[in-house]
Amino acid sequence: MVGVERTSYEIHIKGRVSEQLLGAFEGMDATVQSVETVLRGPVLDQAALHGLLDRIQALGLELVEVRRLPEESGGQREGGQGAGRHPDRPAEAGGAGEVGGSR
Repeated sequence: MVGVERTSYEIHIKGRVSEQLLGAFEGMDATVQSVETVLRGPVLDQAALHGLLDRIQALGLELVEVRRLPEESGGQREGGQGAGRHPDRPAEAGGAGEVGGSR
């Protein structure tokens, strides 16, 4: 049986997406920056990519950019942090400017 090759994408969303909403993007690594949130991770196929983009729209988030990442040798991606959080950034719940935080 031939293995399925997943393509990795980087998806930029305007604003700081809350931890609660990031849960909707299981399997994607998230970096929450001051003006945007960046999701990175493997996507099975074009249908799965469209599903991610539909989810972004359904949650009322503003899509800024979608970028296909170059394939890496060895089958491993950089920054496989999991848990939806960048290790160099502390988790901030309900901070000012956060999108989708519960109040």
